[in-house]
Amino acid sequence: QLQIVEREEIEDEEDLFEAIDKLTAYGINAGDVKKLQDAGIYTCNGLMMHTKKSLTGIKGLSEAKVDKICEAVEKIVSFGYITGSDALLKRKSVVRITTGSQALDELLGGGIETLAITEAFGEFRSGKTQLAHTLCVSTQLPINMRGGNGKVAYIDTEGTFRPDRIIPIAERFGMDPGAVLDNIIYARAYTYEHQYNLLLGLAAKMAEEPFRLLIVDSVIALFRVDFTGRGELAERQQKLAQMLSRLTKIAEEFNVAVYMTNHVIADPGGGVFISDPKKPAGGHVLAHAATVRLMFRKGKGEQRVCKVFDAPNLPEAEAISFFLFF
Repeated sequence: QLQIVEREEIEDEEDLFEAIDKLTAYGINAGDVKKLQDAGIYTCNGLMMHTKKSLTGIKGLSEAKVDKICEAVEKIVSFGYITGSDALLKRKSVVRITTGSQALDELLGGGIETLAITEAFGEFRSGKTQLAHTLCVSTQLPINMRGGNGKVAYIDTEGTFRPDRIIPIAERFGMDPGAVLDNIIYARAYTYEHQYNLLLGLAAKMAEEPFRLLIVDSVIALFRVDFTGRGELAERQQKLAQMLSRLTKIAEEFNVAVYMTNHVIADPGGGVFISDPKKPAGGHVLAHAATVRLMFRKGKGEQRVCKVFDAPNLPEAEAISFFLFF
């Protein structure tokens, strides 16, 4: 049976983040710490990722209190310059989670990375959600089996999560399906605001339990529904940017991998010389937020093809015929 090791037992992760409770030792009122937690801030690292403007927007926190809190946090967490050697050491905390496909793992340099956002875009039935289901299971494998030894959070915006699909995948990896399902927390989002609020609520859970993966399937669906026409495009992109910023902060604050799926849209400006005139939805805002972008397309029969569309440390290449429909 699957046994996820609790955070306290993992020595390497002791300095992963500092709990917000430590502020009380630096003269910050326990009531003010509670206000921060109610606003979804549970770690000192997470607090440093907020602007003073957003902190003064929290009910009951004045500018003077916010200044005092920020001074206290700076004594606990160092957010200044570090050397390249220190940055390299920090990268050693990155965990690569197997996708269950050898060809795709090789393409990704070992699997889906923590501390990063991996975006998968493609047409319907190209394997994006199927990979999400596989990652729900492989993330729970021990580190020595190329897993993440952690729990999974799944935000579903299109009603595509199928717990019964998890059972055969768990059996394929030799794991207990019941234990695997118990280690997945799931939420169905119906509006873009609901989707954002679900992300805020995650901080409390991730500060207490060892999570290693956050799935958002799909990231753009509700924005395409809740904002219509060119008149609302600027507002849509602004709200989308805020949500993507939150995803980036979660990835870096808790050392989790973020896997999000995305739609494609027809590109009328593609021209006759481009064989496949489709591009990912979300525009430049989404393109800049994603660390690794993967393009999925259908192959012959049940085969699927994945191409590295954009990545800071991977060559542009394809994994042909990786099989996701076990």
